[in-house]
Amino acid sequence: MQQARSAPILKVHDLAIAYETRKGDVTAVRNVSFEIRRGETLGIVGESGCGKSTVAFGIVNFLGRNGRITNGRILFQGQDLVGRSEEELRRLRGDRIAMVYQDPMQALNPSLRIGEQLSEVLVVHRGMKRKEAEERCIQMLQRVYMPDPASVMRRYPHQLSGGQQQRVVIAMALLNDPALLIMDEPTTALDVTVEAAVLDLVEELQKDFDTAIMYISHNLGVIARVSDTVGVMYAGELVERASVEKVFLRPHHPYTQGLMRCVPRLGMDKASSYLYPIKGRVPPPDNLPPGCVFEPRCPYARPECSMTRPELREVASGHWARCLFAEEVAQSVWAPSDEVPTRLPATHVAAADEKPLLRVRDARTYYEVPSRQLMGRKQLVKAVDGVSVEVKRGQTLGIVGESGCGKTTLVKTIVGMEKATGGEFEFMGVDISVPVSKRSLEVIRNLQMVFQNPDSTLNPSFSVGQQIAWPLRRFRKVPRNQVRGEVVRLLEMMKLGERYYDRLPRQLSGGEKQRVGIARAIAGLPAMVLCDEPVSALDVSVQAAVLNLLLEIQAELGTTMVFIAHDLSVVRFFCDYIAVMYLGHVVESGPAEAIYAPPYHPYTEALLSAVPFPDPTVQQKSIRLSGSVPSALNPPSGCRFHTRCPRKLGEICEREIPPWQDAGNGHRIFCHIPLEELRKVEAVVTVPKKTDN
Repeated sequence: MQQARSAPILKVHDLAIAYETRKGDVTAVRNVSFEIRRGETLGIVGESGCGKSTVAFGIVNFLGRNGRITNGRILFQGQDLVGRSEEELRRLRGDRIAMVYQDPMQALNPSLRIGEQLSEVLVVHRGMKRKEAEERCIQMLQRVYMPDPASVMRRYPHQLSGGQQQRVVIAMALLNDPALLIMDEPTTALDVTVEAAVLDLVEELQKDFDTAIMYISHNLGVIARVSDTVGVMYAGELVERASVEKVFLRPHHPYTQGLMRCVPRLGMDKASSYLYPIKGRVPPPDNLPPGCVFEPRCPYARPECSMTRPELREVASGHWARCLFAEEVAQSVWAPSDEVPTRLPATHVAAADEKPLLRVRDARTYYEVPSRQLMGRKQLVKAVDGVSVEVKRGQTLGIVGESGCGKTTLVKTIVGMEKATGGEFEFMGVDISVPVSKRSLEVIRNLQMVFQNPDSTLNPSFSVGQQIAWPLRRFRKVPRNQVRGEVVRLLEMMKLGERYYDRLPRQLSGGEKQRVGIARAIAGLPAMVLCDEPVSALDVSVQAAVLNLLLEIQAELGTTMVFIAHDLSVVRFFCDYIAVMYLGHVVESGPAEAIYAPPYHPYTEALLSAVPFPDPTVQQKSIRLSGSVPSALNPPSGCRFHTRCPRKLGEICEREIPPWQDAGNGHRIFCHIPLEELRKVEAVVTVPKKTDN
């Protein structure tokens, strides 16, 4: 048994994958070798464009018409998959090899019920009768903790939440007890609480089914949590491979070290820390450097690195790295270059009697939904229901919570994109409870917004320069002959430069588009910028660069910010004050450092326990919320969190609205549980002391 277990389920050796283009064959993956044994998880991590998904698609031969494997072997349970016919591979896919995609709707047919799609797997690959297959599917849905699985079988995909859709896809992948499960960014689009539940599920299923798992992600925290072994990819190559502890605690490749320095740790804050993005970007596969592919971005580069392409070699027991000087890199103490500041200027400290720049009192934003009954009364979705926040000049308020809690609706109401149903909205002493069309030009200039998806806000027909120039002419009345110079100055502030002036949005990367969106937002020198998930879809290096950029803008211009994010490590690093929202209410607010230590609101405690940390030594309590967020159309009575609260007191939580409790220093908690009891709760996260690389 031990001998069989030690044999790899999947062994990839010297794999190369190329795509046919008009310019000839372009090699997207080169010299990739790894193996995965039964019951083991291999995590593959790296920036976008490094070849992670291409390797996965190569294993199951989903490379498209113009893609092909040009070299190497893929041994699955001892049999080579390279050169197999499409029919042979089709029998393997969905049977012995299963794949879970980032977007579950890619794997689900929107026109078929869930039960039909799940049953088909067993009918086709196992020859089961329909009735027996349906019973087996219900059992598997129960195994992935799907509530009311019999009802889910009758639903269509669009009638499920994102987390439920992903559980259906995972159940579908496991129906035939596959030997190999490939998961490509399966939790990227999920809330942190749903992500934690899915990752728990992956760990349990690995133990129960003894499946070999290949887990692809750009999130270092997720990789640290689920992986036994980690492979770091860069520009189509594996540059480091070792156990999760060795890679995260003692990386030997400069790229791996660079990724670690891009990620804010939970104990970091902007006053005493700095994120160090990796300079430059991943080279395109048709224009690689002649020597080491990481040499143009490497802080340790030497002349020989530009001439010699290193091999992946064993640099320590069980630790492989593709670097000529890996042993020295692991031993050396990294220091930032002179052009990168080691600390940003301190945030503006507001006087106790200073009037807030933004003051929101009892904000309510409701949406009318027609009743299904004939002549029935219209129902109200209470997206924001009684929220009060304030932000003083030069400071940053972070807003966190699950999808549907009202974060985005709140900032859209503040900026004027949504109509307020009630409450007071005061900005710079002016009432802004009116739509943007009725606001003065001065208020519009001073209140700008950066959106999550820059593609939806940049006009594809206009150049970068034209789009940044518009607010300059509109808000600041910059003379025509001076506009270009001012746009160039803004582009240089964004670390882009004049060469981007005439480019169209389609010629930019995601991070570059986001920088253009930020440049356009600050072009009119606004007093406040509202940022709605501005870094959630970015690679860690680009995320670090954008966060640094926003902090530099705040330090240089004194800009006040409201920052929405689902990553609590980023919010802790970036924000001065934090408001935690749940189902239209703020349930906890206060200084950033106070939110991350007891006393917690039970919802905040659950959010913190769900955050994946890029450190396998972090000790973290496991608190998982049962059920989904209730509908804002019919929110629970009393405390809205009582239906999911692990610390529910009893009927008082169901009947009565909680009181605000003052924990001191501006820290307030909206909960029935006495502060004395909340203070006795142990810290959710214990972060070990770290030494710099």
